[in-house]
Amino acid sequence: MINVLRNPIIIRTSTKSNSIILSSHGKQNPNLSSTSSSSSIQIPTTNNPLNPKTHLLKPIILTPKLPLRKTRIVKKRIEKEDEAELLKVGTSGRGMLILCGFGYWVQGFRCFPWLGLNFDMANTLNLNPSTLQLVQNVAILPMVAKPLYGILSDAVYIGGAHRLPYISIGALLQVLSWGSLALIPVKGDALPILMACMLLGNLGASITEVTKDALVAEYGQKQKIRGLQSYAFMALAAGGMFGNLFGGYFLSKTQQPNFMFLLFTLLLSCQLALSVTSREDSLGLPGPPGNYILKKSFFQNLQKQFLDIITIISDESILRPLCWIVASILVVPILSGTVFCYQTQCLKLDASVIGMSKVVGQLMLLLATVLYDRYWKRIPIRTLISRVQIVYATLLLLDLILVGQINLKVGIPNKAFVLCLSGLAETVAQFRLLPFSVLFMNLCPPGFEGSLASFLGSAFCLSSIISGFLGVGLASLLGVSSGDFLNLKLGIILQFVAALVPLGWIAYLPMSRSGEEKKKKKSIRRMKKREHKRK
Repeated sequence: MINVLRNPIIIRTSTKSNSIILSSHGKQNPNLSSTSSSSSIQIPTTNNPLNPKTHLLKPIILTPKLPLRKTRIVKKRIEKEDEAELLKVGTSGRGMLILCGFGYWVQGFRCFPWLGLNFDMANTLNLNPSTLQLVQNVAILPMVAKPLYGILSDAVYIGGAHRLPYISIGALLQVLSWGSLALIPVKGDALPILMACMLLGNLGASITEVTKDALVAEYGQKQKIRGLQSYAFMALAAGGMFGNLFGGYFLSKTQQPNFMFLLFTLLLSCQLALSVTSREDSLGLPGPPGNYILKKSFFQNLQKQFLDIITIISDESILRPLCWIVASILVVPILSGTVFCYQTQCLKLDASVIGMSKVVGQLMLLLATVLYDRYWKRIPIRTLISRVQIVYATLLLLDLILVGQINLKVGIPNKAFVLCLSGLAETVAQFRLLPFSVLFMNLCPPGFEGSLASFLGSAFCLSSIISGFLGVGLASLLGVSSGDFLNLKLGIILQFVAALVPLGWIAYLPMSRSGEEKKKKKSIRRMKKREHKRK
């Protein structure tokens, strides 16, 4: 039964290293130490040649894989450790959590007074849909200059600090803005004053947002806290949900937007007091450098920051996806102000219904974000965004169902339809930016995340403003007004067609994550070469 022996296999056991060394044809393994005592055992083999997959000549040591259940336990343990890191940084950590959490909560709660202001302009001032949307888009123009605010916060120190003073300045500007709106009676000739207050409030809000983002990034990097951004996002989302919920309730019960402005002014005053009484050195943040000179540091940082942004954006791996997302926002004319006027003036919907629809939309956004973090981030961005774009275009047709009153024919009341489905298209439009933010941060060279993030926020805001202006022009061209919403259906159909157009250049987006890593390495090499040439 046993074949005749041909080639022996020598097994040498080393007592020093407690390992087994295998060799064939009687040759000793050169890796075996000469000082170790060894013994050899000859084992007969068959005529069949050795299978190379057995790795007898060069044995491979494999690390044992954890079972799936243990892997999940380890992941949950890591997540709990990340959350526990927020509580292990002492007094400075508690102060940072309060300052960051309350600041982001107030930022999300800004929808509370804005809901009352939109109702005030639509019902009290009786603005046309196109005029209302024009006012809304002009009011957010200060958001476009976010990169400038970030450069100022990085370059110019005020009293030895460069984060908290700018948060205080932004909060003060918002207090002046919303406090004035609470005291000024809204009349037919109050639109210029309203515009000035809205511009001032958004200027303060943009300064505060940029500075808080920089503060969170700087503190998290210094203290090596990985969960601080998630904590800030949860506070922001919680503020948005509470703002929409209470905004609709207060507006329906009191019918006095000025009371909402006053309440929000009190919250901003609390944020201002908190930022003024806090000390930046108590948070463990570094002060100005020893060779800090104001006039030299400011202008040199301004020039360097601008050149760095141009260098990063000019890289093809970032430029092509950036062109796609900006163009996809630009080509779709936004009719949100017109649809808002239709819901309030034509359908006579209550403010609480519209506020709750925003709450439902933000809950869906949170759910989509969790699903993306768990599952969808493994999908190539080209495949994911193409599907999201098709869903976004399809959801735009929900407004067509509402305007045509098709929902009533199938037994769905207008309130239920607006409450459950009205905010879904806006939710998908917001979620669409998340994969691009992750992509750009992965491709960004180290040390330039802040500059790129502020530039992206400015680019998204500017494209949204232009899209809003296109919506105003489309509504005016179709003759949509407060008493005539007949041609609004055609505008919604044109919206749907325009949302499908960006799929024609979907090839601008990368297909695989391995390609992203290669492009990031190329981008870093290009940055180093250009820095060397600049020196």
